[in-house]
Amino acid sequence: MKQEEVPQDKSNLESANFRELCYAVDENGAYITENSTGWDPKTIALDNTIKDIEERVEDAKQRVFINKTSPIEYYMELHKMDLGILASYIGLWQWRVKRHFKPSVFKKLSVTTLQKYAEVFNVSIEQLKHIEPSP
Repeated sequence: MKQEEVPQDKSNLESANFRELCYAVDENGAYITENSTGWDPKTIALDNTIKDIEERVEDAKQRVFINKTSPIEYYMELHKMDLGILASYIGLWQWRVKRHFKPSVFKKLSVTTLQKYAEVFNVSIEQLKHIEPSP
């Protein structure tokens, strides 16, 4: 894209006084870097993605309250992780982490295992076990 074509649409970047670095071609045909305040299609896609993540977090939270899943799944969603990432941080196989999503299994986890999860999620074991309801 040419230097004058770099998008300068309204976005969250602008309100936070950030700029996105883009590559453009100047009038001599050389590649340069140019700051962009945003691009509408990208802003819409990011907003939709954030909304989807928030819905998944809330869904996981509600499932914890009705005893359909353990708080581990809620914290995984809250921290924007997937099963593979969480398993690698904890140092367990994915199937074992997924098994820990079962409330009956979660209740039997050792303090050592709970501590690993608490450290990954940057919460105490007590916070890991008990999620506060939304206001």
